[in-house]
Amino acid sequence: MFTRFFAKSILLCAVSTVALMSAAHAADVAQPVEASGFNWSGLYVGFGVGAGANVHEISSDFIPGLSLNGIGGEGVYGEATVGYDYMVSQRFLLGGLIDAHFGNIETSLDAFGLSASIQETYGFDAGLRAGYLFTPNTLGYVLGGYSWQKYKLDTNAGFDLDWDQGGYFVGAGVETAVAGNWTIKGEYRYTRFATNDDLLSQFGAPDGALNLDTSRHTFQVAANYRFGAQNGGGAAFEAPAYSWTGFYAGGAVGAGASVHQLDVPPAGVSSNGIGGEGVFGEASIGYDQDFGSWVAGVMVDARYSGMTSKVEVPGGQINLDTDYGFDVLGRLGMKVNESTLAYALAGYSWQHFDLNASAPIGDILDWGSSGFSVGGGVETAVSSNMTVGLEYRYSQFAEKDFSADLGAPDDTLTSTPSFHTVRIDAKYKFN
Repeated sequence: MFTRFFAKSILLCAVSTVALMSAAHAADVAQPVEASGFNWSGLYVGFGVGAGANVHEISSDFIPGLSLNGIGGEGVYGEATVGYDYMVSQRFLLGGLIDAHFGNIETSLDAFGLSASIQETYGFDAGLRAGYLFTPNTLGYVLGGYSWQKYKLDTNAGFDLDWDQGGYFVGAGVETAVAGNWTIKGEYRYTRFATNDDLLSQFGAPDGALNLDTSRHTFQVAANYRFGAQNGGGAAFEAPAYSWTGFYAGGAVGAGASVHQLDVPPAGVSSNGIGGEGVFGEASIGYDQDFGSWVAGVMVDARYSGMTSKVEVPGGQINLDTDYGFDVLGRLGMKVNESTLAYALAGYSWQHFDLNASAPIGDILDWGSSGFSVGGGVETAVSSNMTVGLEYRYSQFAEKDFSADLGAPDDTLTSTPSFHTVRIDAKYKFN
């Protein structure tokens, strides 16, 4: 399963990079550049691909104080969008959008001959967005609205189940013009669905016997075609002069979800998996070198995270915290316009995990795990020394064998964690 998902993640990054390379052109950012006249007002259509994870919290009205947050799943999806934007001033934009998506974000379980999976099959979002032009060709925005999703439970035990859930989404993104009427964007969304309390009603159980609360973290790379974008009426201000070569220091805030693949080989149990979610803060230092149309660099970052999986029981709770870690990464980017960089990254990651319970138990077990991260982002200059950006990472960590801690033979119980994280960052370049 890991191999399949990793291949899809790499494919996603590769497709995005090829799209950027084909659309981008060389840009000289040594001097301020006049506005190109790109017009953000009007109708657009788009398509994109993305990846993400969800977390299902289960509880029951008949067992107060007992819940599991959560059951996690991950996967990829495709999306088609239609929208309309209107420039209300030289730099501010308001718009609306509707999109439809189809994917395979999935939770799976194989145990004692039983095979089951919960998959997000298709859905749509309808919302509004508000944006600010960092440069005439690069837009930063926030968005939110209504979300609807179809779910399907498949088993090999003779029963299947499907249901739908409505909720809301919020998010943020960066969109930049690349060629002609085309733009590309990177966008993060957090989606929260309303409680579903009647899943077991078809089996005669009363409402509230099983409550399901679902949240989702996704990131997508998309291309939009904007009708009339070259017809004039674009913003008339200068992009900042910015040199990509030099050392920088930065900070970021982000959010994401974790998924722990659990395996118990002696019992034939495999589950993807135990899920968690939360926010984090991050600090980074790095160096970039400008090669004309291309920029290459290295960076080191450290983070403190609140991503947590939690089991609540009457009188206490058990937590699996992903508390702190660091990354050593390389990145390669291409300038897609005068002051905006689209890039891919990869490198080494390390994460600390802490299994603990409420008093009087306290700490149970903690460990560190090495792994790798891959991802990509969009970064744009807002002054001669400052950039802001949006970045996605998929991180995979080494398997942890808990057998010795349980006094059992090797490979009795193992866990393999993965993360989907998105951060909004700011960097100061020492030029």
